Amino acid sequence: MKTAFIGHRQIFSKILPQRLVDAIKTEIANGCFSFTMGTHGEFDRLALQSCRKLRNVYSELQIEVVLTDLHVIQKIDRMNSAPYCDVSTVLYDIEEAYYKQRITLSNRKMIDACDTLICYVNENAYRSGAKTAMRYAMRKGLRIINLYDEKDRPFYGMTDEEISAKWKEFCNNSPKK
Repeated sequence: MKTAFIGHRQIFSKILPQRLVDAIKTEIANGCFSFTMGTHGEFDRLALQSCRKLRNVYSELQIEVVLTDLHVIQKIDRMNSAPYCDVSTVLYDIEEAYYKQRITLSNRKMIDACDTLICYVNENAYRSGAKTAMRYAMRKGLRIINLYDEKDRPFYGMTDEEISAKWKEFCNNSPKK
């Protein structure tokens, strides 16, 4: 059994970290000890952080990070750090693909190798790579655990006037250059 993580680049929920840990614990209770995620957004970072945290309790946890191209490795080398030294890394044979397609292709390859997808996807988003990946996982028959909640939206429950006032307040409080 293997579980993939896919989600939006930006996260607005303060309680998502706990939701994510709970979902991972449920997968572990169901017998899954292998998890894979990408490197391109807040959800990916949160998934990696949560898996690392839980590996302290479940030492048999296997964590795999999917890199989309060699430039990520070169960038890590230039920074003289090793953010993935404690996990397995995978680089799919997608170097020939246009750079914007590499994330989509990596997501599909991750999904193809998994039984379950834990995601953070707003299904009402107009265009979203995460939504496209989730729909691909649905077509492939994966079990989907979507941690997104409509209440996570930053302006949830506000009227248009309240949203406008918040934007004005934000713009007025932003540092001027």
